[in-house]
Amino acid sequence: MRTIDDQWDITSSVGATALAVAAGRAVETRRHDGLVDDPLAAAFVEAAGGDVLPERPWDDEDWQLQSTYLGVRSRFFDEALLAAADTGVRQVVLLAAGLDVRGLRLDWPGGTTVYEVDQPQVLDFKDRVVAEQGWGAEPGPDRVPVPVDLRHDWPGALRAAGFDPSRPTVWLAEGLLPYLPADAETLLFDRVQELSAPSSRIAVEHFGDAVDAIASDPRFRGMAERLMGTDLRALFFDERRPETPDARLRRTGWSVGSTQARELAEGYRRPLPTEVAAHMGRVELLCADLPDA
Repeated sequence: MRTIDDQWDITSSVGATALAVAAGRAVETRRHDGLVDDPLAAAFVEAAGGDVLPERPWDDEDWQLQSTYLGVRSRFFDEALLAAADTGVRQVVLLAAGLDVRGLRLDWPGGTTVYEVDQPQVLDFKDRVVAEQGWGAEPGPDRVPVPVDLRHDWPGALRAAGFDPSRPTVWLAEGLLPYLPADAETLLFDRVQELSAPSSRIAVEHFGDAVDAIASDPRFRGMAERLMGTDLRALFFDERRPETPDARLRRTGWSVGSTQARELAEGYRRPLPTEVAAHMGRVELLCADLPDA
């Protein structure tokens, strides 16, 4: 079971889910119609040494079913981040960045800084694999790891890493909210609000009621236990949230657009497989903008 101040590496607890998501991106990268191109995804899975996932999870039928949803959300968030950069935003903050290498794989405008906030052991593993794969010396935007727990003083760590709250920022909260206690989620949005200058943007994955459905569905639970040795119900904080992200953002002055993953998948011409559409198709993907002062 989760505790308020628990920690993890890439093969345990919440960290193992980052590895699983990397496997999903590896599946998408191998598809001719893949929605995301992540050349390092398979390297992360292979570097973990098979302690958590099967040796080649992208050959697993269940993983292939899940990969479409992961491709949909990755494409949506990639587009949301790059659209903000196109308007002149040059600070990107990935909250719970996991093993996605957006700071390297996306075509950022010159002068962009990508801050990756996550648990120290997760970022240590990520940086090691990036260097081993020869990406550390590649030219591109500044990629700044910020090793800190999102339940602790991450704004202080972010500022210390060079973040400037007077400049517009694009924020990402992907695959994050169900793993936070309710009060930590509230505090997260409070802090983002305080650190966001006018013309900032935030993109959020909001599971809502789908969390309970996913955690209680025998197929999803069985897959997690078989492939990761994890009971999904033990990873989520099952606490009532006082406010949904879209309601919170609207109340605090953001202009919010929201769509369900099912609709996005159809728009991308990659409908979600029947086996996952009932639950994952209900997940809301949000993009919100803070107007000019």
